[in-house]
Amino acid sequence: MVSVIPKYSLASSSNGEKITIPLIGLGTAEYPFGSSSKSMKDIILQAIQIGYRHFDSASVYQSESPLGDAIEDAIKLGLIESRDDLFITSKLWCNAAHHDLVLPALQKTLKNLKLEYLDLYLIHFPVSVKSSETEFPVKKEDLVPIDINSVWEAMEECKKLGLVKSIGVSNFSIKKLELLLSKANILPAVNQVEMNPLWQQTKLREFCKEKGILITGYSPLGASGARWGSNRVMGCEVLKEIAQKKGKSIAQVCLRWVYEQGVSVVVKTFNKERMKENIDIFDWELSEEERHKISQLPQHKGYPGLEFIWDQGPYKAVEELWDDHI
Repeated sequence: MVSVIPKYSLASSSNGEKITIPLIGLGTAEYPFGSSSKSMKDIILQAIQIGYRHFDSASVYQSESPLGDAIEDAIKLGLIESRDDLFITSKLWCNAAHHDLVLPALQKTLKNLKLEYLDLYLIHFPVSVKSSETEFPVKKEDLVPIDINSVWEAMEECKKLGLVKSIGVSNFSIKKLELLLSKANILPAVNQVEMNPLWQQTKLREFCKEKGILITGYSPLGASGARWGSNRVMGCEVLKEIAQKKGKSIAQVCLRWVYEQGVSVVVKTFNKERMKENIDIFDWELSEEERHKISQLPQHKGYPGLEFIWDQGPYKAVEELWDDHI
C-alpha cells in the first residue's frame, strides 16, 4: 500500500495556480557526491512505490541525472501518471551564484533531470565562488562576495520564464534573508536549513513564519552518515526514552517533532524499511510533556560550514556565515 504524505500550500504561482509541497521529501545527497549514482535510480523508484513524491536534489550532489532516469522509468512502469505527480527540488551551486550564470545553471539542471520545469529551485548557500567547477569542498582562494540581490533577481527571472514554479534559498540566516527581502519582487517560498531536536532554529522559524517563508528542515536525524555529521541526535537519551515509551524509533520521534513545528522536512535514507518507517509519523503525536522535554534539550549546530570560511575570503569566521544563528 502506498502511503499518502500530507502537503503544505506554498505561495500561488503568478498564473494563480495553487502550489503544494509534500511535507516529507527524500534527500539524494550521498557523500562523497556521486558515489551512489549507479544505484540511485533504483532507490528513487523504490521510494516512489512506497509513497514519496518530493525528491530533493542539487547540482553538486550529482544526483540529478539518476533522478531524471527514475522519473522517466516511473512513468513507463505506471508508478505515477506523469511528472506532475512529483515535486522536484534542486539547488544552484556556489560557482553559478552570479547573476548571469543562474539561468544557464538551471537549464543544465533541467537537462540532467530531463524535465521542462522544476517545482522548487534554491540558492544552495549564500556563497559565490569564481570557479567554473561544481565541486565540494570549494577552493578557498575562489571564494568571492555574493551579490545576494542580483542573484535573486536572476532567480526571479527563471520563475517568470516558467522554468521553475517556486524559488527559495537554503542556509540563509535572518540577516541574509532581510538583505534579500529588501529588494525582492518575489518572496522566497522556502528556506531549507539544518533542523532537528538538537538544533531547533526557533528564532529563524519565527522570522520565516512571519514573512510567509516555509522552513524545510534538512539533517532531521543529525546527518550521522555525512562527513560533518555526528551521532548526537540519534544517541540522545531524552529522545531514546520518548521513543521507547511510544514504541517508535528515535528517527520517527525526530521526524514527528519536526512535522509538529509546522515545517516540511527532507530526510535521506536508502534503506527500504527505514524509508517506510520515516513516513509512518502521521497517525500519532507527541504529548505535551514530551514536547516540553524536547524543547529543553541543549542546542548545538551540526554543520559549521568551515569549507566557506577563509581569513582572506568574504566570511572570515563561522559567525559571519551564519550571523547569530550558531
